[in-house]
Order: sequence, then structure tokens, then C-alpha cells
Amino acid sequence: MKQKTLEGKPIVQQFRIAPSILSADFARLGEEVTRVIEAGADLIHFDVMDNHYVPNLTFGPMVCAALKPYSTVPIDVHLMVEPVDDLILSFAKAGADIITFHPEASRHIDRSLSLIKDSGCRAGLVLNPATPVYVLENVLDRLDMVLLMSVNPGFGGQSFIPQTLVKIRQVRDLLDMYEGESGRKIAIEVDGGIKTDNIAAVAAAGADTFVAGSAIFGQADYKAVIDKMRQELASAFS
Repeated sequence: MKQKTLEGKPIVQQFRIAPSILSADFARLGEEVTRVIEAGADLIHFDVMDNHYVPNLTFGPMVCAALKPYSTVPIDVHLMVEPVDDLILSFAKAGADIITFHPEASRHIDRSLSLIKDSGCRAGLVLNPATPVYVLENVLDRLDMVLLMSVNPGFGGQSFIPQTLVKIRQVRDLLDMYEGESGRKIAIEVDGGIKTDNIAAVAAAGADTFVAGSAIFGQADYKAVIDKMRQELASAFS
């Protein structure tokens, strides 16, 4: 199946802001998605928790399908569930554009990645703070994204773990080497404690996609926060 794009453009691009609706107003999710896209969001990050792999329970495929008409940007589904394969198929049908999962939650990582790709979605692996980088090495040809958790998964509003900056650099080196050999670019997304005062340092370490929940949805003016994040990125690389 053909890979999904947005208006003919590849999903991978430099410096994308991905607001996490985990921190949005659940009673007005459709409106919240519309507002944050109008404020400049590049992706909508959709955190799926099953109260099994992580100690929390959030959204299912029906919520994703209900929000799809509101989203004019790709929906970035992060599966914190175990097992993953059935929900990969369900979220692909519900309108996901990118699907990432934790390698610890899959018995056969390559098979799970193949399910995502065969469903026409972009595929990625998620590394917890204690998950080693080497798990990526044998499946790079199937990855479009690597999501690095900068907090322990399960709850929003946590503080950024500083050691993540070292890990981002390690992954950036690996992916740059792979891009030089293959010509394929793999995005690095970081999730957890991203704010206006640390986004530039995260980008400098090698990330290009930034998940922010409470830093955006916890504020009255979503556009002001996203604009400030872009200003910090621009000033760091000018």
C-alpha cells in the first residue's frame, strides 16, 4: 500500500511540533485538535495506554476515528500497549498516519513493523529511558521514526530526564550513518517534559520532532507557546 503523505509532502521534515492530546480537555477533543492545528501544530500525538504495559488507560481506535475528520495534519499514534499487533491494525483502519510501539511489547518486532508498513502507515520504535539503542540496529530499513521517551511512559506532566540528551546523540549518530549508506532519513521524536526552555537543547542533540502536552494544552494561548518553541529553535540554529 502507498505510504501516506500530507498534501504530497513526505511525513519526515525538519522541526515538527506534535502536541499530545493526553493533556487536552477530554470533553472537547475535536475542538482542541482544531485549535492546536490552527495554532501551528505539525502532528497530533495520540497516546494509547492500556493499563497493562503502562499504569494508565487512555484512548482507543474509536476515539482516533472520531478525531480524524478534525485533523488536517498527520495523526501520530504512540502505542503503549501489550500485545501490539491487533491494535496496530485497528489504529491503521481508524486513520493513524504514523504508528510507533515499544519493542518490549512485541514478540516479533519485525512482524509488528511489517504490519504497520503494510497498512500504509509510517512505522517507528519507541525507546524507554532504560531501553538500549542497539535494539534499532537490525530493523533500520523498516523505520521511519524513532521515538525517545524522556520520561518514564504512563503519565503526562513529568519532568525531562537530562540523560536523554546523551541518548539522542547516540541515536542521531546511528541514523546519520544509516542515512549516508541508504539515503533514507529517519525522524527522531522526543516525548516527555518538552518545554520552551529546553526544546533548543533537545534539537541540538539531534531531535527533529517534539511532543509537548501540558506545555501547550496547559496554557491559554496555544499559538503563543508553539510560536515561542519555533523561535527557540530558530535562534539556536541561526
